[in-house]
Amino acid sequence: MSIFDHVQNRYEKVQQEEMSLQEYLELCRSDPAAYASAAERMLKAIGEPEVIDTAKDSRLSRIFTNKVIRRYPAFSEFYGMEEAIEQIVAYFRHAAQGLEERKQILYLLGPVGGGKSSLAERLKLLIERIPFYAIKGSPVYESPLGLFSPEEDGELLEKEYGIPQRYLKSVMSPWAAKRLKEYGGDISEFRVVKLYPSRLNQIAVSKTEPGDENNQDISSLVGKVDIRQLELYSQDDPDAYSFSGGLCKSNQGLMEFVEMFKAPIKVLHPLLTATQEGNYNPTEGMGAIPFDGIVLAHSNESEWQQFRNNRNNEAFLDRVYIVKVPYCLRVSEEIKIYKKLLEHSSLDQAPCAPDTLRMLAQFSVLSRLKEPENSSIYSKMRVYDGENLKDTDPKAKSIQEYRDAAGVDEGMDGLSTRFAFKILSKVFNFDTHEIAANPVHLLYVLEQRLEQEQLPKEVHDRYLRFIKEFLAPRYVDFIGKEIQTAYLESYSEYGQNIFDRYVTYADFWIQDQEYRDPETGELFNRQSLNEELEKIEKPAGISNPKDFRHEVVNFVLRARAQNNGMNPSWQSYEKLKGVIEKKMFANTEELLPVISFNAKASANDQRKHEDFVARMVDRGYTEKQVRLLSEWYLRVRKSQ
Repeated sequence: MSIFDHVQNRYEKVQQEEMSLQEYLELCRSDPAAYASAAERMLKAIGEPEVIDTAKDSRLSRIFTNKVIRRYPAFSEFYGMEEAIEQIVAYFRHAAQGLEERKQILYLLGPVGGGKSSLAERLKLLIERIPFYAIKGSPVYESPLGLFSPEEDGELLEKEYGIPQRYLKSVMSPWAAKRLKEYGGDISEFRVVKLYPSRLNQIAVSKTEPGDENNQDISSLVGKVDIRQLELYSQDDPDAYSFSGGLCKSNQGLMEFVEMFKAPIKVLHPLLTATQEGNYNPTEGMGAIPFDGIVLAHSNESEWQQFRNNRNNEAFLDRVYIVKVPYCLRVSEEIKIYKKLLEHSSLDQAPCAPDTLRMLAQFSVLSRLKEPENSSIYSKMRVYDGENLKDTDPKAKSIQEYRDAAGVDEGMDGLSTRFAFKILSKVFNFDTHEIAANPVHLLYVLEQRLEQEQLPKEVHDRYLRFIKEFLAPRYVDFIGKEIQTAYLESYSEYGQNIFDRYVTYADFWIQDQEYRDPETGELFNRQSLNEELEKIEKPAGISNPKDFRHEVVNFVLRARAQNNGMNPSWQSYEKLKGVIEKKMFANTEELLPVISFNAKASANDQRKHEDFVARMVDRGYTEKQVRLLSEWYLRVRKSQ
């Protein structure tokens, strides 16, 4: 199918389908979707969730404390927002059930650049997928059921067509009332159309923005008289009225009110009657206009706090369903956000050295976390990302303890994803000859930007501490490991030898037996075994060696049973893999001649150097980055 056919088909799919009122009622009898509310249609558009039992995944079980969570494919790109999305879906579910939420404004509250607008756009996109039915020609897209009286016709409609009486709650619009009078009370004259909500044509989807105190009035919500029609109609005639307000356009759909609490309070009053009573008054002396849609609002926390602290707004506060949309607090999810943003830019194919995105994500998340007591904020960040720090940081607490101590507002301030992406843009364009990103340039750009931001001294010093105390030292370790890994040709074989030896020593130590080395004949008693094990454990800072040894041996025994009695790969057990790598790379002096870019003393050294560069390129670096990072690493090691 060509692109032209594709667009044509999409256009034809959403064209109006017309029917008589009688045909519509017959349709209602067989298909409840014909009279579904906006919340019900939104639920259908969101679809069924993917149910995940986090107890079956060690990382997720630590993050979500073994709960069963729901993930909705419709929001798959909204990383780290499970809680906010679940609350949004709960709002629609309760509203669809006819509970109190159907009378409330859905309000997304969060910091700048936290994803509120993106969520609103996704909800507007979703509601476009499911059609609804309206009276043909109605300027407010009202439901055909509005032509019937709940008191007079409700019972009969339920008996004949199976339409529950709770769906007959909207009033007839002034436009429909005038048409009915013209038809002499014959409602069969009305035609019904099947419509798809549309942001482009403002059919059941609208967006309202606040003006300033002086020029905004309620007409942006409820419409106003069209002065061009006053030659033909009186001022209170529905045909002289322009139903151009946000509430008029979004009936049976979704109205987005951007930065709602920046609008004057007088402008917000129609929202109260629209959501509570299902109708609102126009600016002229006509009857009420029906509203059976969703009002979605969002703004930053400062506006909300100001609005909430004004006691005159109490009636409004009770009618708001708040969903907090904080910043992402999980490093791995923050990285996914950056990758998504990069995919939508020309930098998608630009080289990005390993650990660049992780370092930026760690810096962003650290800025959003509240400092814990008696524990490192870096450990807290790792625990929030689902890491198990039992063996490396005995002071680390559980995720629930950290959350309880931080309170409900954690993640509502700090550096935004928008700020982080601007930093990333500068890093990619830092080198005038190569569009690429690496962590050394990132550290430099971050420090520069902190100076330019003119942050309060306390905040500035805190952010600088994150760079000096956590990010830079850990990157020295990371790039050192990368360089050493690329240097060691027999890396894998060497690692497996250490792994096999460690497992053997630990097994004999646990059983309190002496061990004789089959190759050298040397005899190790329990004390000697302990010393050999500690040589491997100490460089990695294992704080609880007894438990660690038991854990490793148990893992290997289970793995052997599935591996014909053979030891598994040394890289198969993440904890011990890290320990062995630290042991392997404790001595780095012999690296220097090979990794430096100075003139080589021999052809052999030159060949080794070229092999080293090739292996680094295979690991995701450009040749220019290999030189920059190797030289930076050697400088840092020399200064330590």
